Amino acid sequence: MEFLAQVAGPGPVLELGIGTGRIALPLAERGLEVHGIDASEEMVSKLRAKPGGDAIQVTIGDFADVGVQGAFPLVFVVFNTLFALLTQENQLRCFQGVAQHLTEDGVFVVQAFVPDLARFDRGQRVQAFSIEVDSVRIDASIHDLANQRIDAQLIQVTGEGVRMFPVQLRYAWPSELDLMARLAGLQLRERWSGWDRAPFTSASTSHVSLYERAR
Repeated sequence: MEFLAQVAGPGPVLELGIGTGRIALPLAERGLEVHGIDASEEMVSKLRAKPGGDAIQVTIGDFADVGVQGAFPLVFVVFNTLFALLTQENQLRCFQGVAQHLTEDGVFVVQAFVPDLARFDRGQRVQAFSIEVDSVRIDASIHDLANQRIDAQLIQVTGEGVRMFPVQLRYAWPSELDLMARLAGLQLRERWSGWDRAPFTSASTSHVSLYERAR
């Protein structure tokens, strides 16, 4: 949170995939004018129900379009949300849209995991997250290497029944994101392993990347 607040300056800021406001609301509490985009009206309604949620301007729609007005010194997408855009074309379109809404010295911050193909055995993975006396949580996923696509189900089994939470994503390597940025007229300014600004190395499992207008 401190990282984004420092980068934002006086604001305003735009969050892509704002969801229920886990990041947006604390930033707004710091006095920043926060805007957001999200396709889920259900998620946005949960944001609205929270204290301060009504003050955040949210556009309902596909964040790949970046369908908002104005320019921002900070646009950000966190929690691997960029990978919810399931094609390379849509991810690139997002970069292009962001470039059109950055101020001259604005920054686009992307936080995401670094793909780890060793997680999968013959294109699949099943992992137990927790096993208790009356419940079990399992992650079952299929990996499509050619399309960099992961389709997963988070499965929770209890005495009351089975609940399933589908997850679909299209991952991209940091170098691929850098190329998307260049195609959109942006360039990488900084990359860290996390919000604490630890150095990014070949052993890093995640990254926080800052893009600015190409000079």
